[in-house]
Amino acid sequence: MTTHTWKAAGLAAVLAFATGGAALAECQPSKWGADDEIGAANTITPERVMAAAKLVKQGKTQHLGIIIDKDIPAFGARSLSVTILQPGQQWGVKPFPNGFVYNDDIFTGWLGIGSQLDTLAHGGHSGEDGTYFYNCNEAGEISKVTGMTKLGLEKVPPLVARGVVLDMAAHAGKEHLDAGEYFTADDVKAQAEAQGVTLGEGDVVLFHTGWTEHVLPSDPQAWGSGEPGMSEDVADYMAELGVLAVGADTWGVDVIPPQNPDRPFQGHITLLKENGIYILEVMNTGPLVADDVSEFMFVLGPSRLRGAVQAIIDPIALY
Repeated sequence: MTTHTWKAAGLAAVLAFATGGAALAECQPSKWGADDEIGAANTITPERVMAAAKLVKQGKTQHLGIIIDKDIPAFGARSLSVTILQPGQQWGVKPFPNGFVYNDDIFTGWLGIGSQLDTLAHGGHSGEDGTYFYNCNEAGEISKVTGMTKLGLEKVPPLVARGVVLDMAAHAGKEHLDAGEYFTADDVKAQAEAQGVTLGEGDVVLFHTGWTEHVLPSDPQAWGSGEPGMSEDVADYMAELGVLAVGADTWGVDVIPPQNPDRPFQGHITLLKENGIYILEVMNTGPLVADDVSEFMFVLGPSRLRGAVQAIIDPIALY
């Protein structure tokens, strides 16, 4: 475990995540074919779904999403608001003869807020050869103001898989990791061994740092200003394993301040753009750790909003 000090450039440097970092190799088509749009979701098979179902031993279910509202800290300019209305019912007007009345709600906000899914359209890389997203999709060709023409949220299939949660806070011997503190691939391997679990292709791997459980309630500003997270080699290791998704109980999964000051959110590039691996942010891992759960059945049916790049989500852990 290592703590890295944020340089004078401050958190604003994070905003360059899609354009930062060293130049990557020339874009290579996906191993699932040049037309593929679902990336690591190709690892979901009937056999793996049935194997995941066998992990349900106690019949327990757990929210992996947290409760959000207008006060939840969010990255950059993101925000939300909810307005409750009673259309056509002002001044006691009854909309139906039998007295039925109803509330409607208007949501105004960003989809990348709170517990969220980063699709393959969310994070790309801009280099000397152009700006690309997963599977060599050029940004200018697929990114439209009205929505993505490829890689959009509607392409994401039901994500059902074996889930593994690794207690990286316990590995460090503390209640929670600190902002700027990162764990390495060796730390991940050691904690998996300590918990008696293996990691493999098609898994959803969640890292528990204690950041949301212990810092968000007491100091929301600190929670949203930095975070512990994975080192760059963890993203490489996850890609080597061929996992379906990587997540954490933090708002960005990557460590902030970053491991390397000029490479913020490098893990996003490695996972999303280079390998088609989904990212799950602000996962509610505390209850699983408290219940001494290491593996579980992971189920997520994201909303099917055409062209979106993120989604507010509440995956369910069954064990």
